[in-house]
Amino acid sequence: YGYYGGIRLLKAAVKRFFDYCTEHGVLLEDRNFTIRYDSNIPHLVGLAGSSAIITACLRALMAFYNVNISKPDQANLILSVEKDELLISAGLQDRVAQVYEGLMYMDFSSEIMQKQGYGNYIKMDPSLLPLLYIAYRADLSEGSDVVHNNLTERFAGKNADVLEAVRYWADLTDRVKDCLLSRKIDEIGGLLNANFDMRAKICKISSGNRAMIKAARSVGASAKFTGSGGAIIGTYEDDIMFERLVDSLKPMGVVVIKPELVKVAEVDR
Repeated sequence: YGYYGGIRLLKAAVKRFFDYCTEHGVLLEDRNFTIRYDSNIPHLVGLAGSSAIITACLRALMAFYNVNISKPDQANLILSVEKDELLISAGLQDRVAQVYEGLMYMDFSSEIMQKQGYGNYIKMDPSLLPLLYIAYRADLSEGSDVVHNNLTERFAGKNADVLEAVRYWADLTDRVKDCLLSRKIDEIGGLLNANFDMRAKICKISSGNRAMIKAARSVGASAKFTGSGGAIIGTYEDDIMFERLVDSLKPMGVVVIKPELVKVAEVDR
């Protein structure tokens, strides 16, 4: 809300950009700049607002200093701003989506990550997607590190439930990809529901978030978190179901939107 938000992200992004250039022998022209940000992404509800600010900042710095950084390295650099510089728990998913812009399949298997330092990123056609909605509730805002720190610690400690959940989520990702390519979009909603249901087994879910999921599913829509809570995403069948979805969530102060899906130009992988 301006007290502990975007300014530190910009400062950390500038610092990490300078570090990257120094480490890679990139000489930066000695000139000044002014940088500011503005965002309409709802704050702390799992819609990747922080990483979006950092991504935009990095793009501005690359353009200003005429520096080229590969897309995989950009995603890693953006993650390092939060994870290494500011000690905020985060992952690569949001950063990859923002850097590449579009519908992305991501494989972060340990073998691939260890071999090349980043995952396998494959761009997919967004026209393959089913009808999607996004809904968020601003009063459920909470930093992702509240949830992720606990999961990170349990994962590092090889907690059996967490390790099994990670394998389960990875399999769901592959199954959704297969559904998209084979045009079996009617099966995707159930896989999205399964994603949240597994999260609910290993994480503490607030009553407000549970109520939002329950209300969305009550009209036949699917629902899962977009991130750590506060916002959900899911599928719906038609405009009638969408209106019922809006009506069911409105009493809770939930905003429901239809995302605009834009097909972007081809990018490298």
